[in-house]
Amino acid sequence: MRVFSGIRPTGELHIGNYLGAIRQWIELQEKAECVFCIVDLHAMTTPYKPGELQKNIRDLAIVYLAAGLDPEKCIFFVQSEIKEHTELAWLLGTITPLGELKRMTQFKEKSKKHLEYINAGLLNYPLLMAADILLYQTDAVPVGKDQKQHVELTKEIARRFNNKFGKVFKEPKVLLPKVGEKIMSLQNPKKKMSKTDGPHGYISLFDAPEEIKKKIMATVTDPGRNIRYDPLKKPGISNLLMIYHIFSGEPIKKLENDFKNKGYAELKKSLAKILIDSLGLFREKKKELDQREVYIKEVLDRGTKKARSLAALTMENVRKKMGIF
Repeated sequence: MRVFSGIRPTGELHIGNYLGAIRQWIELQEKAECVFCIVDLHAMTTPYKPGELQKNIRDLAIVYLAAGLDPEKCIFFVQSEIKEHTELAWLLGTITPLGELKRMTQFKEKSKKHLEYINAGLLNYPLLMAADILLYQTDAVPVGKDQKQHVELTKEIARRFNNKFGKVFKEPKVLLPKVGEKIMSLQNPKKKMSKTDGPHGYISLFDAPEEIKKKIMATVTDPGRNIRYDPLKKPGISNLLMIYHIFSGEPIKKLENDFKNKGYAELKKSLAKILIDSLGLFREKKKELDQREVYIKEVLDRGTKKARSLAALTMENVRKKMGIF
């Protein structure tokens, strides 16, 4: 089974990114042929600072390595290094109805969020994502629920192309995380964790211990003292219990029992310690990788060569089928 997925280099990653994507990737690299990408072209569809893009790409490569991705077990590379991504995106655009792109939920949401930055790239985002996936003859795509619609569109585009020009692409399936797909904001537990909520709304993978404790202790919770998992009635405490469960491995029922008759402060103190200990390894690995610029470049260059050979094979077939070879 071949797997493809990618993350935009838009600054530091938080535990929601890790639990929703990278944690699943680490498990998959042990049993599947994995291709993971730093999707820098996608990052340009929303406001960004050109002078920071290369640093963000490097930092994300460090996150991949620090979190546990093994370049001996998977391929990872920078999207813009492979020209076939944009070439295939253009060709897929010639067979994709405009209405299908306009109905994408993310296009609608990001258009509202960035009124001054509604661009054709944002509309065509799913075409580039489809190209990313289809280039590598992908069987499965590990994503969060917010990207599921894009993968379903990719499957439809693959089917349409195969019917029109002849079989080239596999029709990929979605792989959703079993747990932790939707970690909520620490300041607004009814919203998904995001950097847009400000630094106190999320825990960065590389936050210092004192910063983690400060953020967890300031987490917005719910009325009352009863610690139980009930996302509808107690979203704040439920979010903390879910984070605790994933990082500690303890069942939620056991956590409810352990903290029975204890206050929210006790839960927060204990969770802060769990996170400080769990994320300590990431901080140590990042410190080491920050000094290994040459190694990081070598890893990305190796990944680019492997990815380019796979992409070139697919594009050769696509061009022949479409009559442009």
